[in-house]
Amino acid sequence: MTTEAHHVDHELVQAAAQVARTRCRGDNHTMAAAARARDGRIVTAVNAYHFTGGPCAELVLIGTAAAQGIYELDTIVAVGDRDRGVVPPCGRCRQVLLDYFPALKVIVGQGQGQGEDDRVRAVPIADLLPESYVWADHQLDAE
Repeated sequence: MTTEAHHVDHELVQAAAQVARTRCRGDNHTMAAAARARDGRIVTAVNAYHFTGGPCAELVLIGTAAAQGIYELDTIVAVGDRDRGVVPPCGRCRQVLLDYFPALKVIVGQGQGQGEDDRVRAVPIADLLPESYVWADHQLDAE
């Protein structure tokens, strides 16, 4: 596992925090995500909590981006409601993000609310899921 850190996209963190403050209401929507597309656009989304295991904000964001014609993401971050700050992706999201965007950077750390501190950093998705397989490998034989 490398510990390579990248520049933190604070505009992205602020975009996710704004969505968390203004759109996450009640128990159904408690997390917001924001991602920067390769062309510079920012996409946002919220989770859809459900007792059956609804999708996390990061997964909703992948679909939202695709609906807008965005298929290449550079950086992603998730922020919790009630000023919980930056929240790292769960294991399922880590695997999906790695599968879809193997060069993706993920902003993680202990930032709280609007005053993110130096512990917030951007790391390659592969660092968050070491020793993993690559989902696309099974498609190589089909080509």
